[in-house]
Amino acid sequence: MKSVIQLRPHQQRALDALVKYLKGQVIIPTGGGKTNVAIFDAIREFLSETSKTIVVVAPRILLAEQLSAEFLEFITTAAVLHVHSGETHHQSTTRPNQIHNWVDQTKGHKLIFTTYNSLQRLQQADIHVDTIYFDEAHNSVQRHFFPATEHFAASADRCYFFTATPKHSATISKPGMNDAAVYGNVICNVPAPELVKGGFIVPPKVVVQQFEMLGKGQIVADVDCENLIQTIDAQDVSKVLICSKATKQIQSLVSQTDFCKQLQDRGFSWMYITSKTGAVIDGQKVNREVFFDTLSAWGKDNDKKFVVLHHSILSEGINVSGLEAVLFMRSMDYIGISQTIGRVIRLHKDDAAALQSGRIAPGALGDYTKAFGLVCIPVYSTVGVSTAKKVQAVVDTVFNQGQPAISVVKR
Repeated sequence: MKSVIQLRPHQQRALDALVKYLKGQVIIPTGGGKTNVAIFDAIREFLSETSKTIVVVAPRILLAEQLSAEFLEFITTAAVLHVHSGETHHQSTTRPNQIHNWVDQTKGHKLIFTTYNSLQRLQQADIHVDTIYFDEAHNSVQRHFFPATEHFAASADRCYFFTATPKHSATISKPGMNDAAVYGNVICNVPAPELVKGGFIVPPKVVVQQFEMLGKGQIVADVDCENLIQTIDAQDVSKVLICSKATKQIQSLVSQTDFCKQLQDRGFSWMYITSKTGAVIDGQKVNREVFFDTLSAWGKDNDKKFVVLHHSILSEGINVSGLEAVLFMRSMDYIGISQTIGRVIRLHKDDAAALQSGRIAPGALGDYTKAFGLVCIPVYSTVGVSTAKKVQAVVDTVFNQGQPAISVVKR
């Protein structure tokens, strides 16, 4: 095992809860470092003389890969298996008999990374799991994912659900995290204002930009282009995430307007990623690995100006440092909004260093390089009006009242 990072007070609280309870929900706002809690718990479990099998469940292959990299930075003594259909440098399979044999024949501690989509393969493999961590656990209530979730909630010795945005159900016919028989109780809840005060995240600042409603005969892509460029100019930001309505909207912006040229004239690079088009950087098609490596490098480079467009791939769990602003071009549910805001409230790397060395005091936002994450909603349609109201409601719940953004399935 590698030497270990210092836990923050709220992370220590969560870890203590994992020691105390065999099952439960850990609610930590985005940017609060919930992964480290699971890593520390796994390190502690792997100190045991008897060999343990630990499973980590992620919503997407991309995230399973990211979590694997984060865990393996600290855990070097466990055998690793990936159970998903994506590319990985690690040993991987989705065949239940191969999973069963691997667990059976591998000596020592075992660490398995999978997705909600492939969790049923682990269930079919009929293996004993000592501890299972569900990351972004609100995904587990989906119809296709719930049976395997329910199985491991009952059969694993220890079972923990991590999320910033719990999903409840108001009806017995639909799964929800308020079903304590499956999900246990909330064993740790960290309010967002505590993280702002402690100097671990910055608060969001919501800006609603009013534009003329779409006129007759106007081309939607041209209006989108004009409004986005105006918003970027008005807010004076250099690292921007744009949540578009659909892949088609991104393609129209890029191919039918002078959006990219206008960005280049202002010294910006541009990139986008969707499941349909794959990844593109400044007009060049690249693979996902290059895309995320570039995004990470640009995020850390103080002088680099860029815009990244996406439909849904970046809204959950992906760690991107340096993003300053998010522009909502579409409406989302409370979970989507909350997760997206989470992309821009991470600390600036210079502030993190200054806080660590004591040059600035935690929560003294006036001294920060980045005092807030900007959340912009360009309003020029009825969709924009309802999105603005929803975003305000999420910010009020999470950052003013210090409650998690719970969404409820009603029907």
